[in-house]
Amino acid sequence: MRTRVLKLRAGICSILTLSALLTGCTSQENGDAGANRRPGIRELYQAPPQGVHSRWASAENLYAEKGQGGATNQGAKGDAFFIVAPGEKKTIFDQKGAGLITRIWLTGTFVWAPEIRRMIRIDMFWDGAKRPAVSSPLSDFFGLGLGQLKPFENELFSQPEGKSFNCYIPMPYKTAARIEITNESKFYMMLYYDVDFLQVGSHDEDMLYFHTYWSRSPKTELGKDFEILPKVAGKGRFLGTNIGVIGNSDYTGTWFGEGEVKIYVDGDRDLPTLVGTGTEDYIGTGWGQGEYQGRFQGSLISDRETDLYAFYRYHVPDPVYFHKDCRVTIQQIGNAQKPKILEMLKNGAELEVVWVYKFDDLSRSTTAPQSMRLLDMEDAPNVEDPDFPIGSTNFYRRDDVSATAYFYLDSPESSLPELPPVDLRTLDLQERVFDVLNKD
Repeated sequence: MRTRVLKLRAGICSILTLSALLTGCTSQENGDAGANRRPGIRELYQAPPQGVHSRWASAENLYAEKGQGGATNQGAKGDAFFIVAPGEKKTIFDQKGAGLITRIWLTGTFVWAPEIRRMIRIDMFWDGAKRPAVSSPLSDFFGLGLGQLKPFENELFSQPEGKSFNCYIPMPYKTAARIEITNESKFYMMLYYDVDFLQVGSHDEDMLYFHTYWSRSPKTELGKDFEILPKVAGKGRFLGTNIGVIGNSDYTGTWFGEGEVKIYVDGDRDLPTLVGTGTEDYIGTGWGQGEYQGRFQGSLISDRETDLYAFYRYHVPDPVYFHKDCRVTIQQIGNAQKPKILEMLKNGAELEVVWVYKFDDLSRSTTAPQSMRLLDMEDAPNVEDPDFPIGSTNFYRRDDVSATAYFYLDSPESSLPELPPVDLRTLDLQERVFDVLNKD
């Protein structure tokens, strides 16, 4: 019984402290003192703080007005959804004053049509800013790349049955907030949603604004890292990312994920302060990656036959702070043995061998492994040489990579590039992804 109580208390603490951990909200407004000095987030058994009010915005109460929910059809479910026409932009959240968004739930007819999910975009604006802080394809924003739906749950997102989107990232604002959904497909769609939030008196001056950045490179440059988050200036926190990879068919049968994640902070230029050891290592596993999900890290799609991968890492218990600027990249490096590399080169694949590691046995080697850092060598051997060692060989490669970066910033706007157009967001997805992963 004691174990069950401890687990329950641990779960409650996790829920109640998430907002403070992510946003740094520590307002003592209205006497909300002690360990719970943040707007409206208190122990379950405590009375509500003065001046903090719970509100839901939905099609049944667009502006979340007091006593105005479900007014149509004599109170009997009259406006449960919106119809969003092709090319139409729909404002689903529009509030003035200080607040804290605590949950977003959303679904619609697009969940049955994978080919249009990346044609729907979500944009969020804080405190009257002209440029959105959040701008992303709808499905990728909610924690799973490649425009896919799949049952999962982690600390920040969930798709309970693979039929809806949930986001629990705290999103504070000081004077105003607006969320827009834009249908950039040629189809009409039904849109169900609710945005749960707290109306609060104020936030501390050091409050940070929630941001995202989405990008895609259909064929990364050889030897150049993919930018998960281009350099963003200001003070803030890198919250994490979800990444989608569509493997280049030139490298079929090889492993894509030797690239290291690098985080450049506070003036870093040529070399980062924070660096990992490999792609699967960054998301907490090792020696390749299958499918799994955890609170802060996971691999939701891992299809080696078709080279399709979607995975995530969220820095909630291990914060990544920056005081001046931040940039996040991931190397484009794969792995294969020499015979496979020679075969790929013969077939015209673009690659560059960078490192080789030779060992007798992975678990019980009786001789010391040999490592050759080819890029550091003045006269490095060529992989086509007969005496080039046969071993675990890393090589630069070019794949289709997309990512959603999540971060907090001390400004409601950034100078990051705008969301790419629909043509780039959906390029080749029908054949490479949708028809493969949705065949059932």
